[in-house]
Amino acid sequence: MTTARDIRTEEMLLNMGPQHPSTHGVFRVVIRTDGEVVLDAEPHVGYLHRCFEKCAEGNTYVGATPYTDRLDYLSAMMNNLGYSLAVENLMGEPVPERAQFIRIVVAELQRIASHLLAIGTYGLDVGAITPFLYCFRDREKLLKLFEIVCGQRLNYNYVRPGGVAYDLTPDFLDRVRAFVDYFPPKVRELNDLLSYNRIFISRTARVGVIPREMAIGYGCTGPVLRGSGVRRDLRKDEPYCIYDRFDFQALAAVPHAEDPRVPEEVVVGDCWSRYWVRVNEMLESCRIVDQALRGMPREGSFLARWAGAKLKEGRFTSKTFRPPKGEAYLKVENSRGELGFYIVSDGGTNPYRVKCRAPSFHNVSLLREVSRGCMVADMVAIIGSLDIVMGEVDR
Repeated sequence: MTTARDIRTEEMLLNMGPQHPSTHGVFRVVIRTDGEVVLDAEPHVGYLHRCFEKCAEGNTYVGATPYTDRLDYLSAMMNNLGYSLAVENLMGEPVPERAQFIRIVVAELQRIASHLLAIGTYGLDVGAITPFLYCFRDREKLLKLFEIVCGQRLNYNYVRPGGVAYDLTPDFLDRVRAFVDYFPPKVRELNDLLSYNRIFISRTARVGVIPREMAIGYGCTGPVLRGSGVRRDLRKDEPYCIYDRFDFQALAAVPHAEDPRVPEEVVVGDCWSRYWVRVNEMLESCRIVDQALRGMPREGSFLARWAGAKLKEGRFTSKTFRPPKGEAYLKVENSRGELGFYIVSDGGTNPYRVKCRAPSFHNVSLLREVSRGCMVADMVAIIGSLDIVMGEVDR
């Protein structure tokens, strides 16, 4: 009779990526397996390095803004915003009130668009096709809004030091209002399709559990940290722009005993918890946009005079400016966590030094720790739940 002691197994190295449909970017993981069990997983990054920081130092402050779009290309508006806030901190000059509200509107719409892609592709990762189509249907509505406001669907270069590139028209604001009214019922539809789907729950509950202490120790932020039960959100804890004027919740995963919507099988910190945080964040973003639409000044400039020169057509064009010598660090709550920009000025037209703190780099760093002992099929669910974008990991 053959016993477990008689069976001799052999370890195998398995490459996931950099060309693999489940790696969410140009990302390679070398997995050491014993059968279907993952013994170790070593992330390899650097396949998408574009030298963002050095390129930014070789351009004017405004000229460097398009490079921020290519960091997290799914949250380009918030990349623009974080960089612009750091430059404005150097300048020590105010931004017009209307520009502040416009920034909030486009940033939160971008958050919804980013989470829709994360949720839709995550469904594909674990075998659900229909939710992907529903998510991209609604994401397309947002991309059309961005195309109206700045002519682009992915890399926008819209939020700039001193304000934004173009004003919002009444027609555009009406379209945004229509989306805010349309979208919340679609989230409930998504919950019926995916969130409470028993197969989806079995693939994600108790899988890839990231304990609270581990998430904090690795410097995780955003939905990954909040999925581990840590209620950390820069929009609440360290408000920037005018977020302190808005009423919304800083979300964190909780057990079934505190929220009956959470399935009993779920453990705080697992893949389902991170997914659930993103679903609810979309509803909070709708609340913020709704308040911003009601509070936005009807008149006023959308770009500070120090950042633009007025033309006859009533538009503004960006101009070169020189912040005083000094340094500034500003961080914002990106779709994936805390995105920070450190800028040093020597008094010239170009930044002397630029450094970016990218949330996905920290989030992906714990992949090795959290994947030991899981099944190979679970690796796909774990990577998808981290929602990494390699453009900001490699920078």
